[in-house]
Amino acid sequence: MKKKELAALFMAGVMSLGLLAGCSSDGGEASQPPASQAGTQSSQPNGGDGDTQGNTETVTIKVGGIGPITGDLAQYGLATQWGAQIAVDEINALGGPIKLEYDFQDDTGVTDTAVSAYNTLKDWDVDVIYGCTTTAPCVAVASETFADRYFQLTPSASSPDVTADKDNAFQMCFTDPGQGMAAAEYLKNSSLGTKLAVIYNNGDAYSSGIADAFITKAAELGLEVVSTQTFPDDKTTDYTVQLNACKDAGADVVFLPIYYTPASLILAQAKQMGYAPTFFGGDGMDGMLDMEGFDKSLAEGLLLMTPFNASGTDERTVDFVTKYQADHGILPNQFAADGYDCMYAIYEACCQIDGIAGMDHAQLCDALIAMFTGGQFQVDGLTGTGMKWLETGEISKAPVVVKVESGVYVTQ
Repeated sequence: MKKKELAALFMAGVMSLGLLAGCSSDGGEASQPPASQAGTQSSQPNGGDGDTQGNTETVTIKVGGIGPITGDLAQYGLATQWGAQIAVDEINALGGPIKLEYDFQDDTGVTDTAVSAYNTLKDWDVDVIYGCTTTAPCVAVASETFADRYFQLTPSASSPDVTADKDNAFQMCFTDPGQGMAAAEYLKNSSLGTKLAVIYNNGDAYSSGIADAFITKAAELGLEVVSTQTFPDDKTTDYTVQLNACKDAGADVVFLPIYYTPASLILAQAKQMGYAPTFFGGDGMDGMLDMEGFDKSLAEGLLLMTPFNASGTDERTVDFVTKYQADHGILPNQFAADGYDCMYAIYEACCQIDGIAGMDHAQLCDALIAMFTGGQFQVDGLTGTGMKWLETGEISKAPVVVKVESGVYVTQ
């Protein structure tokens, strides 16, 4: 897709405000769902006549989040937690027929911990699962939610393995292959350079998934990839070998489908060695500009794909950014924005389900699956307009390419 088309789709997405008002009405006092009888009865959204249309009784949906809020990946989990919390607060302030109760459990980015967190949420009588934040824990938890019949929506776990053969699991973020292919198409349609290199984390499913799709698509498009370099994990601190290989191969564009912590080191080390190609990254690099102690001048000219631009001037983006900064002192990234959109997607879908008050979690799961895959349901949010879901659980929305200029994102 060409740059102008990407920009047009982005501007249409962030200017849409219709989602906020879609389910608002005067609501009564919220009551809690009845607790499950251990092993014999599913939890139910709180009672009523089952019709949210014109019903003054509030139905409470218990949404349980999972992600790393401690450990090496905490910056990603905290962003998804905080972004979702802003949406929950807004939704509950509307006084509509649906209220969200929200509990977020720490998985430290570890699979076994994520499953334990999920079991904690089951003991809490959760209705819907929000998460996980990272891919490996999300794949493990999605297997559990599929067996137990809980609807699951992840803001940022982007591997196809999250949703593969699971009708209950859906993604708000782009898939890894989709992002890799879109990046190759963008470079094909741009004049950024003629010799491409790739540096990626071969121990990370997110990074490897994007890189593999990018390399395959680049070959299909006739792009010349002159160097492919890897590193084993995000704790790597020295990237001079990889950078020298790219430089020696004459690469004038380096694609970095990695998270922003290693990317920040790569940019710093490239400058130290006098290597100045165009660096191009994926959505995992969003948030680099707000790293503590990071020299923003290192990112000048950096291009990256992200569904959200915190520098947007539309009313909804400005309001979200203002609240997020007031609460946490930093700019929100796309992880936070995807988390925000997840809560509104759950809310909007629940508003349209007849008989929701009498449903247990399995019935609610089936109703949400039917809503998300029915072809009519769509969401306007911070990360896109008219967002829809395929039966595979993958979201349909346009990626946006931004460029760092004077320390802020500028949509291309």
